[in-house]
Amino acid sequence: MDGMALGKDYATQQCSIARALEIVGERWTLLVIRDALYGVRRYNDFLAHLGIPRAVLAARLQTLTTEGILEKRRYQQSPPRDEYVITERGIALWPTLRSLGLWGREHLDEARLRYFLHAQCGTELGPYGECPACATVVPVADVLMTPGPALDPDPADPVSRALLKPRRLLQPIEPDPA
Repeated sequence: MDGMALGKDYATQQCSIARALEIVGERWTLLVIRDALYGVRRYNDFLAHLGIPRAVLAARLQTLTTEGILEKRRYQQSPPRDEYVITERGIALWPTLRSLGLWGREHLDEARLRYFLHAQCGTELGPYGECPACATVVPVADVLMTPGPALDPDPADPVSRALLKPRRLLQPIEPDPA
């Protein structure tokens, strides 16, 4: 249990933040969504990258699929295997995750782990996902993620190793085995 357990909803709150938290407010959920934006799609890749308990991951994936944030797609018939692809509804959470990451770095003295650039011109995104050079909000598919100086250059898991290479958000990750 995560410290003081909260109820599953905020019935007394007339607030869109409270309603959103009913879906994305559980521990691990935003990290699953972050990984989906980074291109993680397969159960074992989420498991390896997040270090999340299996039962918790299964529950979060089920909730996110039910809520239309992820879409379950079959990629192999025998044995049957599915992947979880982020939907437009999930992609719409990018500005929230971007802001939360910036807040963490600024207020918790976090070291620079990643850069997010406009793939078209190479300019680092502003705080709201905008390109200062092009004066436009950059679509998530046009965001290039590159490693920062504080990222572990030799991570243990294959997903983290795949994320060491510059890559566009939403592009499926194909981790190399160890």
